[in-house]
Amino acid sequence: MFFDPADGMRPPPFKFSPFKSLVVPRPIGWISSVSAGGIVNLAPYSFFNAVAEDPPCVVYSVGGFHADGGPKDSLRNVEETGEFVFNLATFELREQMNQTSAQVARDVDEMAMAGLAAAPSIKVRPPRVRDAAANFECRYMQTVEIPSRKGQGRNAVVFGEVVGIHVRDDVIVEGMIDIKKMRPIARLGYNDYAVVDDFFTVLRPD
Repeated sequence: MFFDPADGMRPPPFKFSPFKSLVVPRPIGWISSVSAGGIVNLAPYSFFNAVAEDPPCVVYSVGGFHADGGPKDSLRNVEETGEFVFNLATFELREQMNQTSAQVARDVDEMAMAGLAAAPSIKVRPPRVRDAAANFECRYMQTVEIPSRKGQGRNAVVFGEVVGIHVRDDVIVEGMIDIKKMRPIARLGYNDYAVVDDFFTVLRPD
């Protein structure tokens, strides 16, 4: 079948938009930031990825409004303070990651709410999730605005430069990341996720 998104994202026979179920699996950008007033925010974003290697850069997209009005904390905090941390979401932290997706008041520390231990970063102010297999300390670079068709808040794509990388020692085996020890999770469609338990290797042609 074919459909034009301008005509709606749920044409028959779809009960829900298939868009997020077709761009899969997507890395989860578990972003920690700190407000200008010092409140820690932690939230997962499924529109996230690495976009450059030299310098290393990541990107995540924030849409809609905060429940209290205005932009979401992961946008407002980062634009105001210029820093954030990406925390790798893994299978062992799946429940805590999901808890931090809740819409709560701006004065709530989601990291503490989810029972996660915070660890200090080295080059940026926001703390990192201590038990995450990896953390990227990031400096805010720029925001790219995407028009919102429905006018429901900002559609903002945030770029950050990675200025510090933490890797948990137990996931490093023979000088490489052991993906089976790390077990990262990824976002699928609806309320579904995937975990990397296995993989295959394909050598690039010369």
